[in-house]
Amino acid sequence: MRRARRRRAIPEASKTGRRAKVTHLDLQPDALGVATGLAAARLREAGIVLKPLLKGAGLSASQINRKDVRIGVTSQIRFLELAAKALNDPLLGFGLMRDADLRLAGLLYYVAASSETLGDALDRAERYSSIVNAGVVLKCFEARNLTIALRYAGVARHSDRQQMECVVTAIIRFCRDSTGRRLNPIAVHFVHRRLPQSSEIEKFFGCRIEFAANTDRIIFDKKAKQLRLAAADPYLNEMLLYYCEQALAYRRSTEGPLQIAIENAIAPLLPHGKARLGAIAQTLGVSRRTLARRLAAEGLSFGEILSQLRSDLATHYLSDPNLPISEIAWLLGYKAVSAFSHA
Repeated sequence: MRRARRRRAIPEASKTGRRAKVTHLDLQPDALGVATGLAAARLREAGIVLKPLLKGAGLSASQINRKDVRIGVTSQIRFLELAAKALNDPLLGFGLMRDADLRLAGLLYYVAASSETLGDALDRAERYSSIVNAGVVLKCFEARNLTIALRYAGVARHSDRQQMECVVTAIIRFCRDSTGRRLNPIAVHFVHRRLPQSSEIEKFFGCRIEFAANTDRIIFDKKAKQLRLAAADPYLNEMLLYYCEQALAYRRSTEGPLQIAIENAIAPLLPHGKARLGAIAQTLGVSRRTLARRLAAEGLSFGEILSQLRSDLATHYLSDPNLPISEIAWLLGYKAVSAFSHA
């Protein structure tokens, strides 16, 4: 498992791990490890031994016990999934952030909470989210409604459920707590599939959730952007903005290697039979020829990436006893169960 790079720390912001073992000269995105710490505490309460789970995620006890060390986002995703299985809690990520103190996010929380309006707070979150988790990229935009779109950078999306549900729950809770109102989204979209227990999340969010969506996003009424925050403090916010900019100055771009970017673009297109080089190039904002040239330069094959991703997803889906073979075949882009079985 790749590890994150160690950097010099500044207030609450650039607490880091070690240099990664990577290909393509990229670093694995790192995180404060808030969700990992919360999950570890839940496991201890349940009397479950941490060491084998940490080892399975490429982590150590010293990493999660030290607040000055960041951990790899891939390791956090893996640990949350292992913890959910050990606790027999498929909604672990949601539950952790439903009950957590949001101030654990440190500098990002305070710069957002001291903003004048919710729109300002979301703008701060969009710019500075890498301070907490460099693998999650937020983009807020307003059309008919206020949309908070989330995507993964430098880490694969298809293997994750717990972290994304954790992040989305934290955002919705912040919107409610900071405004002093029970703000319910109009809708929430998740790339991963629905579980039988997912109705509990819908009840808390107060809206419908679309699972197996093409993108992860939260949609609010556009008027929510103008709501004033209860803890607005322009003087404090100005000071915190300075520290946030200092934090960003210590961080490099976290765009992931080409293969991961392609995998994340392929996954939502597989069930629709549209996972072709041209469609992936369009999703990544390059021409088909440019993408083919970049693949060749890195010694990669689009067909091999597609086959390996299908294999990884098949293993992941087949571990779910609630998924019939016919649905797995569809999720992987096969027109018939026989074609999937042959593959």
